[in-house]
Amino acid sequence: MKLNNFSKLLLSAFVVMSIASSCVKEGPMGLTGPAGANGKDGTNGKDANETCKVCHASGKVDLISTQFQFSKHEYGEAAFEEAGNVGCTPCHAQEAFKDIVARDVQPVFTLGSNGKYSLQYNTLASTAYGEIGCSTCHSSLHTTYGTADLAFTTVKPVPMVMWGGKKTIDLKADGGKSNLCVKCHQPRPQSNLQTGNVQDYDAIAKNPTGIAYDANNNSATTNIIRPSYRMHVHYGSVGAVYAGMGGVEFGTGYTNSKHTEVASCMDCHMGAMVGRAGGHTFNAVGKFDGCNVTGCHSTAPISAATTTKYWKQTRDDVKLLLTQLAAKLTVDGVEIMNRSNDSEANLWYGLTTKNYDGYLNVYDPSLNNPKLGLATYANATGPFQNPAPAATWTAEQKADNLALPKLSLTNAQYGAILNFQLVLRDYSLGIHNTAYTTTLLKNSIAVLP
Repeated sequence: MKLNNFSKLLLSAFVVMSIASSCVKEGPMGLTGPAGANGKDGTNGKDANETCKVCHASGKVDLISTQFQFSKHEYGEAAFEEAGNVGCTPCHAQEAFKDIVARDVQPVFTLGSNGKYSLQYNTLASTAYGEIGCSTCHSSLHTTYGTADLAFTTVKPVPMVMWGGKKTIDLKADGGKSNLCVKCHQPRPQSNLQTGNVQDYDAIAKNPTGIAYDANNNSATTNIIRPSYRMHVHYGSVGAVYAGMGGVEFGTGYTNSKHTEVASCMDCHMGAMVGRAGGHTFNAVGKFDGCNVTGCHSTAPISAATTTKYWKQTRDDVKLLLTQLAAKLTVDGVEIMNRSNDSEANLWYGLTTKNYDGYLNVYDPSLNNPKLGLATYANATGPFQNPAPAATWTAEQKADNLALPKLSLTNAQYGAILNFQLVLRDYSLGIHNTAYTTTLLKNSIAVLP
């Protein structure tokens, strides 16, 4: 049969499809060929679990976190109370502290459009939070997963906030590690009423008979302060006392104890853990093993048997000086310094015979109101009149205030108050810097009539 052209084309397509179909089907597998050569070995990896255990072991970080539960850094409530406050959180909140260090914020006073100076030592609103924790001091945690992670957030010399950065603390012992502590454990500034700038302590000391506040002339053009219940150097005075540079230095004879040069905060506050002291509790009360290091008390070790000489006697001496200074800080028989027998509210309860807390006997309805039993006073006629009543006070509260005795202060009284607060709130009763502390108190007592 003769095929036409279309039939030939159709037959060709059929043949091609048949061949293609047969190619898709696999035949039986052939024999396995010889094995190829081994490839080059790769770099050995690291066992992440083993790396973590370098720190996260029961005898290391896990133990440290347990010790930290006994530290006031852990159970203090300031981080919650001050959250959002850009001026306070640099020392009260973790992220704020890290921000201040990272940006190297300086504690300077700048002149504002109102013609007065103000402190610019502030964090950002976005970092004003966080409880004090491990990464506050060790800001490199979980970066290299090695010992470098434990490096301190800062050990740089510390420009003092109370001086607007014009004076610096640099504690060189132990690689400057104490500077990390001093970054927060330092006083806040006293501001001059006229300028808003930091008080000139040298000028106050050189003119003890000058007037700091005249209650009969409540003017910002002549007075450098207005006394209030909370006129104080804040609470972290230890760094200034330890460095020997935080007081109003009346007279002469100021020196420092050897602690300032040869000891670090860690030596005494982070010794071997005993009870609830030592280690990361940072509590040194009753522990002396950290003091007995080379160059310090190694030749005459401090122990329970020697506490009378090296501990008790020093503290008793300073306690007596505080009592004597408070007795001179009176006006017409009324004590200027406030007492508080509340053992919880008064952080310095028991440090003095009359339980002074460093605040002043100046009327404040919510803080220092005899009618509400908010304080214990040396005299029924106290406290003193507040020269700056708040707009929120009631008419009765304003009338109560006006009926109280006025409080004028000389430079000697003002400086002595600051020195009393500085030493009391250092908390050690002279142990941190015996030489500086005792001279500061003795000269303050001597300058008062």
